[in-house]
Amino acid sequence: MKYHVWVISNPYKKVSSKLVYENPWIKVREDKVTRPDGNPGIFGTVDIGVGASVLAIDRHKQVHLIREWKYPLNRYTLEVISGGVDGDESLEECARRELAEEAGLTGGALTDLGWMETITTIVRAPVRLFLAVDVEQGAANPGADEFLEVVQMPFSEAIDKAMSAEFEHAATVITILKAARLLGY
Repeated sequence: MKYHVWVISNPYKKVSSKLVYENPWIKVREDKVTRPDGNPGIFGTVDIGVGASVLAIDRHKQVHLIREWKYPLNRYTLEVISGGVDGDESLEECARRELAEEAGLTGGALTDLGWMETITTIVRAPVRLFLAVDVEQGAANPGADEFLEVVQMPFSEAIDKAMSAEFEHAATVITILKAARLLGY
């Protein structure tokens, strides 16, 4: 099967750009543009930075997920282990650090499952997806502002939950389904 990638130039002309808000986790920018029809327009974008999401599977085929309170949703969610890149660390280093910090998991083979973006219309939040197999349990060391619970379940159950929309986090669903395909489930 052959795929075509259409390469076109940006149909919008950026006239100006200003940073309207910034904190340690996000940047909000407003760009004034000339639209393809020649009329003026604006784009508001949120840049969250680069991160990694990891599906961890131990030698017993148990996945290790994180239940965490998500402030914007006002509820707990169950997700793969995720976090942002610190400083100049590589994406692989970020993935391994998050495994250790959030769930106390170490070792195992790390497989790169590719990039994803979640809300491409207004948010720039590139996430590298990973599969970590044969991880070993140790002591977790979450940050002072992280209130986490590690949840284990059979990989087959995680696949079922991804297919039935029980997981809300896009990177969780995508990582589980990519891993399932890769591992022949």
